[in-house]
This record gives sequence, structure tokens and C-alpha cells, in this order.
Amino acid sequence: MEHWDLNTLEVEARQPRILHSARGEARSILIALGAGEGLQDHQVHERAYVVVIAGEVDLAGTTGGPGLAAVFEPAERHAVRAVTDARLLLVLAPWPGQGHPGARDD
Repeated sequence: MEHWDLNTLEVEARQPRILHSARGEARSILIALGAGEGLQDHQVHERAYVVVIAGEVDLAGTTGGPGLAAVFEPAERHAVRAVTDARLLLVLAPWPGQGHPGARDD
């Protein structure tokens, strides 16, 4: 078993920390955003699960703090903006998703 304390684990703004990555399964990433920073409108090839660990964020028009969770479908456009300094857990599944440059057809 691997485990992490997402409240105290070191992560720097603009330097996401990959916690775990298993091809064909999922990738878990811890992200720190300073107040006013964000991930501009984008889309990913995978289903994206976002959980707010600390701070307050705007997830595609829904604002909330610790405990707010959202899921975005593959290719669904979305933006994330930190209202205050924030810490997020991002899980992408399956990893890598169909169409991702790192994906392979098995």
C-alpha cells in the first residue's frame, strides 16, 4: 500500500507532484495553486477527478473549499482557478486515455 498525507506533503506552485501512475489504470497528481492562479480552459483525454484538499477554488463555475469534488468527462472543457491558495488532488483515469500522445493501442 502506498499512502500520503495530502495536507502536509510538499508540493510547489506550478510544479505538480505525481503521487502514483499506473499505465492502463490511473495517474494521481497533487497540485498547489496560489490565489488567482489556475489551469486555463483546457481538456484532457482522460476522465478527470478533482478534489479540493485545502483553500477555495472555482471549478468550471462552481466555487467551494475542502471536500468539494468534481468529475469531468474525457474531452470535456473546463477551467480551474484558485480563489485562495489551494491544494488539489487530480486523478486521471484511465491513464493515458484514448488519443493521448502517450497512449498505445494494445
